[in-house]
Amino acid sequence: MKNRAAEIHAGLKHPVIDGDGHWLEPVPVFLEYLCEVGGAQSVDRMRAQWQRTHTWYRSTWPQRQHDRTRRSNWWGVTSKTLDKATALLPALLNERLPELGIDFALIYPSLGLAFHGIAQDDLRRAAARAYNKMTADMFAPYAARFAPVAIIPMRTPEEAIEELEYAVGGLGYRAIMLKGNQERPIPSAAEGIDAKKAAWYVDTVALDSPLDYDPFWRRCVDLGVAVTQHSGAARWPDRSSISNFTYNHIGHFAASNHAFAKSVFLGGLVRRYPMLNFGFMEGGVSWACQLCADLIEHWEKRRPAGLQDPRATSIAEMHRFIAQYGDAKLKAHAEAIMNSLDFLRPECSVEELARPEFVADDFAAAGIESKDDIRAAFSGNFYFGCEADDRTTLWAFDPRMGFRLRPVFSSDFTHFDVPDFAEVMPEAFEMVEKGFVTEQDFREFTFTNAALLHTRNNPRFFKGTVVEQAVADELGLGRASPAVIA
Repeated sequence: MKNRAAEIHAGLKHPVIDGDGHWLEPVPVFLEYLCEVGGAQSVDRMRAQWQRTHTWYRSTWPQRQHDRTRRSNWWGVTSKTLDKATALLPALLNERLPELGIDFALIYPSLGLAFHGIAQDDLRRAAARAYNKMTADMFAPYAARFAPVAIIPMRTPEEAIEELEYAVGGLGYRAIMLKGNQERPIPSAAEGIDAKKAAWYVDTVALDSPLDYDPFWRRCVDLGVAVTQHSGAARWPDRSSISNFTYNHIGHFAASNHAFAKSVFLGGLVRRYPMLNFGFMEGGVSWACQLCADLIEHWEKRRPAGLQDPRATSIAEMHRFIAQYGDAKLKAHAEAIMNSLDFLRPECSVEELARPEFVADDFAAAGIESKDDIRAAFSGNFYFGCEADDRTTLWAFDPRMGFRLRPVFSSDFTHFDVPDFAEVMPEAFEMVEKGFVTEQDFREFTFTNAALLHTRNNPRFFKGTVVEQAVADELGLGRASPAVIA
């Protein structure tokens, strides 16, 4: 049978980097590492955590209605035996990667994606540490083709820095993954009750956080890693169907990335740490096109220079218009109406509306002085993981958008939405075959953008890999080491 993926790859003038592949963690092996890190009790608590994921399936319909138990996925991994074994066994994935039309892959967790959401501090940190130790050990023999991604727990800056130092400085990870949206109880709602039952909000950690994460961002720069988020919004209030998984699943990665990206941008991280790149994985790029356009439009109208002064409204003229066009009721209330000339703040005078302390520059932290500054951040520091079957990837390259974004090819190997690993590259290449994107667009999508994401802060990211020389040539980073050339 003809290998379409390899055939496509042979016709390309560049390697292919998978910016977001996944693997199937061996659960018994992980539990051994967890026991080593956190003790036998951690294993028992983790198993209890997993049992709670079965709640929907072990409840009656009246119980689901009473508890509003969200419908979760009933299986998450491809059923094809060869592909499932490939996801489980790094040696087999290493052997098959060229056959699948891919030269190099960043490997994200599957089971480990849920570790960010573990509420118990000690168990969350132990799970991340155990995963990082296990994955580093299992992929170490295959560093030429893979860069596994470390889990960085982000509940506090202190735990994030501790694991960052250990994973990058101790275990040698070159890539990290975090959750940029932390669910925290609203302090006033938690007063006098169990905080676990209190109403909660999403802390996007880069804007209005009660904690200072700047030391963490600085260490990312120091240690030469890009910040990638791979986290969803499955627990957010709009993901609340008790019967339909698809309703809960569609768009939840995009929603999470949208919230975190707004926070990173408006919180000024790009301005304070210009060498730091951010990767927003698995949510596609369509949301980013909308966000970039929205920010440009808001900057035009919501920066101080674009805001209209409420005092510019002539009270005398308003009285004359009411006298000329108003009915009896409007004329009778004309004086009172003058203190309700803004529907968002009724019974508020224009003088109070215009008080200087109430006029905000929402773009001050971001340091934005022009629309081009917004475009520069979105096209220079932000990267967007897009799966092979996501046709809206073409929006990133459409000149009519007024900006060009950087989508990153993401195989999403292992997960249920990739039933056949061999079809991923052909599915992605359909955009070229159908004329939706050019060959140059495809080159950026499957090669250049992933290379840029990880080398801006670490030009040696691909040293010792099969794509070292190609990346060096593409980005002008110099010659590869003799060992790799040989």
